Amino acid sequence: MKRHINKVAVIGSGIMGSGIACHFANIGVEVLLLDIVPRELNDKEKAKGLTLDNKNVRNRLVNDSLAAALKSKPSPIYHKKFANRISTGNLEDDIAKVGEVDWIIEVVVERLDIKKQVFENLEKHRKPGTLITSNTSGIPIKFMSEGRSEDFQKHFCGTHFFNPARYLKLFEIIPGPKTSSEVLDFLNGYGEQYLGKTSVVAKDTPAFIGNRIGIFSIQSLFHAVKDLGMTVEEVDKLTGPVIGRPKSATFRTVDVVGLDTLVHVANGIHENCKDDERLELFQLPDFINTMMENKWLGSKSGQGFYKKVKDDKGKSEILTLDLDTMDYRAKKSAKFATLELTKTIDKVVDRFSVLTSGKDKAGEFYRKSFGALFAYVSHRIPEISDELYKIDDAMKAGFGWEHGPFQIWDAVGLEKGLEFIKAENLEVASWVNEMKESGTDAFYSVKGGATYYYDIPNKAMEKVPGQDAFIILDNIRKSNEVFKNSGVVIEDLGEGILNVEFQSKMNTIGGDVLAGLNKAVDLAEKDFQGLVVGNQGANFSVGANIGMIFMMAVEQEYDELNMAIKYFQDTMMRMRYSSIPTISAPHGMCLGGGCELSLHADKVVAAAESYIGLVEFGVGVIPGGGGSKEMALRASDTFRKNDVELNVLQEYFLTIGMAKVSTSAYEAYDLGILQKGKDVVVVNKDRQIATAKAHAKLMAEAGYTRPVKRKDVKVLGKQALGMFLVGTDSMEAGHYISEHDKKIANKLAYVMAGGDLSEASYVSEQYLLDLEREAFLSLCTERKTLERIQHMLKTGKPLRN
Repeated sequence: MKRHINKVAVIGSGIMGSGIACHFANIGVEVLLLDIVPRELNDKEKAKGLTLDNKNVRNRLVNDSLAAALKSKPSPIYHKKFANRISTGNLEDDIAKVGEVDWIIEVVVERLDIKKQVFENLEKHRKPGTLITSNTSGIPIKFMSEGRSEDFQKHFCGTHFFNPARYLKLFEIIPGPKTSSEVLDFLNGYGEQYLGKTSVVAKDTPAFIGNRIGIFSIQSLFHAVKDLGMTVEEVDKLTGPVIGRPKSATFRTVDVVGLDTLVHVANGIHENCKDDERLELFQLPDFINTMMENKWLGSKSGQGFYKKVKDDKGKSEILTLDLDTMDYRAKKSAKFATLELTKTIDKVVDRFSVLTSGKDKAGEFYRKSFGALFAYVSHRIPEISDELYKIDDAMKAGFGWEHGPFQIWDAVGLEKGLEFIKAENLEVASWVNEMKESGTDAFYSVKGGATYYYDIPNKAMEKVPGQDAFIILDNIRKSNEVFKNSGVVIEDLGEGILNVEFQSKMNTIGGDVLAGLNKAVDLAEKDFQGLVVGNQGANFSVGANIGMIFMMAVEQEYDELNMAIKYFQDTMMRMRYSSIPTISAPHGMCLGGGCELSLHADKVVAAAESYIGLVEFGVGVIPGGGGSKEMALRASDTFRKNDVELNVLQEYFLTIGMAKVSTSAYEAYDLGILQKGKDVVVVNKDRQIATAKAHAKLMAEAGYTRPVKRKDVKVLGKQALGMFLVGTDSMEAGHYISEHDKKIANKLAYVMAGGDLSEASYVSEQYLLDLEREAFLSLCTERKTLERIQHMLKTGKPLRN
């Protein structure tokens, strides 16, 4: 039976329930969000003379919860208008509406008795065949469906979203005793393709996969921190980005999630996993018990391992909890010689062997923590999963680890990992030794562009399922390389499509990247059908190499700088006016020059989580790689007979002038950066390169013809320039912008108005590019601009004068 999910019901509107509702709305599904009816009036309702029978009162809990979720940051919704896809109600007046939906998701309080009561009521109205799942983080699925009908049990299982549902990719699917294989297969595919998740079918064991391993890892550090005499800052320094983990690392993550949440899961594992060989680690250390007694739960209570305070002058300061005295103190810096050795190693996976070889406390920390982790995950198979790759997938998608435990073990080497385990007086699971004795010395291998894992029952390498929809650049980079320089790698994606992948730091765009882009177009025009610009790093591109610009400006090498900017512009125009289709595949941060590249591609296939914008104002310049020109062109294309053209142009001007950045790809449509009817958004980033390739191939096969260069861009001349100059004068007079801000804005105004032409005229793109480049260069002579660039280079943050 082919299923379609057109409408879902989410039962329970708390943080998790509202988040799940918003994410279904994100992907275009109609949502019914229900919660209980209040039992008493609040003060506002009493003051209005309302009664408990009033509809607004009866829906107060669900409406207030959803409103709070929509106001939260980061936002759970891709675009505020998507909230219109969610309707609200209560479990008394509106429960019959669940008979109209395709999937019911229960997200009520974590109490089995309450959940069973909810399911009993839902079954009275649910139509046969409707999916019904529970978003539990640990209650055994087998207990929830007891006493329900055969059809209910067949279509029932656990679907564990991680919070926040929009941003964390893990989607654990936990079958009940009678869940049909059809339901599991459907949810597995739906989670990946439609929800953009990493779907993992888990066994019905306490805390499932993600939380079982994640909470062990945190609890292990809790117990080790005092043994090694380490501070909170030191542990967070060692367990953050340096090993491919989130910036919040360990203790800051606990503060954000809430210590009470962690303790709840840890206690559940301790009570229900009596055969766990490391059971003692799930007992709470004394400092955690003290924090719980004091209600130091983290961000929700105002203090946890960190505490934000204000000094006598009102300046904010972050204090840190001293685990020995249990008092808060000023933050201390954390430095280790071992970390210094990794500063030149860009790829996280290449750092592990260096980190675990360290001679200082950091090296000891890594050997102990990885030894404990490796041993623990080896014993969880087959308890929580039959396949080792599912454990890695769960940790990457649920906890934001760049590499899972078995991938890290491969990075340090099988033998080294076994040494770490032995040094901790721990034992590895027997299957690992059997694997070693068989001559297999790694948990993963790559063959023919696909990833294989060691399958324990078969004692052989098996292909990780579900890869056919993906292109994994790490797997094909060496075998399919067509060209490489220090800035890019060009790979053959097959079927006539090339991909150019940035390899510079933060994927910044400098001379080598521009040379690589031109080389990619050359190759594609000669022997291929299309070109994708995409990578699978943390961000698409943070923009142009401003360090290069700074050095040329400081040395007053303006001829060289002019040539460099023209080379950038010409490369962007080549992206647009080549004889093959070009596709940009932005994700994460796509700023400045990265945004300009996307503006000039024939099509953009953007990941939903794309933060796109022209941010050059922050460093004291205007977009100089065609971005200013392009916004003037797009404004011109938007002009209509009855529109006030000045107002249209002003909107595009403000997108640059206010350095607006979309908080999702969908918001980029509002900014005029993505174009409706042309550019597309994909929810699952893992599918992005494959989708971009498909679009390039489709455009080529449809008979792609190189566009004719534009000479019909309407500019408004003095009429627009005068409006902009009056506006910037008023902004400066009102102290909203500085004198230098005004100068930048006026330069942009000159470009987007098409100069000081006496009347509206039609001009070429090249005319606007020349104005843009001249304005950019003139701003590079400004002392204030150089100060801003220098500040950005030092801090990574823009400076406002």
